[in-house]
Amino acid sequence: MENLRPPLPPFTRPEQAIEKVRLAEDGWNSRDAERVALAYSADSRWRNRDTFLTGRADIVAFLQQKWQREQQYRLIKELWSFDQNRIAVRFAYEWHDEQLQWYRSYGNENWAFDEQGLMTQRFASINDLKISEEQRLFHWPQGRRPDDHPSLSELGL
Repeated sequence: MENLRPPLPPFTRPEQAIEKVRLAEDGWNSRDAERVALAYSADSRWRNRDTFLTGRADIVAFLQQKWQREQQYRLIKELWSFDQNRIAVRFAYEWHDEQLQWYRSYGNENWAFDEQGLMTQRFASINDLKISEEQRLFHWPQGRRPDDHPSLSELGL
């Protein structure tokens, strides 16, 4: 039996879903692919843009490649809705490529969880917007977003 990843479904209170979203954000902001993959079931199914993945090994390889390409990655997630074992989020992240072109990527994710709190399905739709360095809004040191940093809604995103 795999380890529990609280909070566990069913998600019946907003606080539970908000905590789950923040934990996911924190994991992704660590840019530690092995750590992030542990939040997903061993047979987790993903669609990320036009890429389809199954299982943790695929997830780790995908994330390692992603974070090599998307440098200075900083992410904010925000709860959109939840019910029982499902959560929908919206997110934005900022990054630059090897040529130092900055982007803000916007998207939505739909998540499903098993009874142990592991994500079994993740479907992400994402759009990239070129921005200048002066247009950046996410300036905290790499890693966990500070608690007092504005949310997407507070930033007008």
